[in-house]
Amino acid sequence: MSEQLMRTELLLGSEGIEKLQNSKVAVFGIGGVGGYVTEALARSGVGALDLFDSDKVSESNINRQIIALHSTVGRYKVDVMKERIADINPDIQVRANRCFFLPENAGDYDLTIYDYIVDAVDTVTAKLELAVRADAAGVPIISSMGAGNKLEPSMFEVADIYKTSVCPLAKVMRKELKARGIRKLKVVYSRELPKTPRILINDGRKRAVPGSVAFVPSAAGLVIAGEVIKDLTGY
Repeated sequence: MSEQLMRTELLLGSEGIEKLQNSKVAVFGIGGVGGYVTEALARSGVGALDLFDSDKVSESNINRQIIALHSTVGRYKVDVMKERIADINPDIQVRANRCFFLPENAGDYDLTIYDYIVDAVDTVTAKLELAVRADAAGVPIISSMGAGNKLEPSMFEVADIYKTSVCPLAKVMRKELKARGIRKLKVVYSRELPKTPRILINDGRKRAVPGSVAFVPSAAGLVIAGEVIKDLTGY
């Protein structure tokens, strides 16, 4: 028993640890939710992680994203996360992909090589395409619903998309997935009614931007990571 994973092994057993070390997980979106998913998977001993995100760290990310520091502003999120994982567990195989999953480039990704897929992206079109492609590939997937404009981390739940309520994003996903013949999708969603941001961002367009706090996206990410780990180990 390695000292680093000793406490985890006490709960999951040596067979569980071995399953995690032999697993390959793809995380799409390394932001407020996806960053915490990746962190927890790395600390739990998942053997291979493929990270997908085209975004760079900005100062506005510092309030909630685990890889966002003043020292990392301007760097690609996947690169920062890869370095962080190497410091957590250098034995993990990590591929940092500076790209964003979209229907237009979905054919470039072979999802069959993964044991699990995490959808932590922001756009509905990308979420739908990931769900459809994962279903066709026969690979388990879990999708994050809306975490913006929320203040209650305790209201996140794990459910099938067709049993969700309240969440506006989940409502759109239910309709679109049904139209595409997708009969199930495991999601993490919140039953909290979204708050209205107190101010508008005025960058020449005066637009509404979702509000966020440190303790909500992180909570969603950790719940997702827990589901992935339990599913991979058969806990």
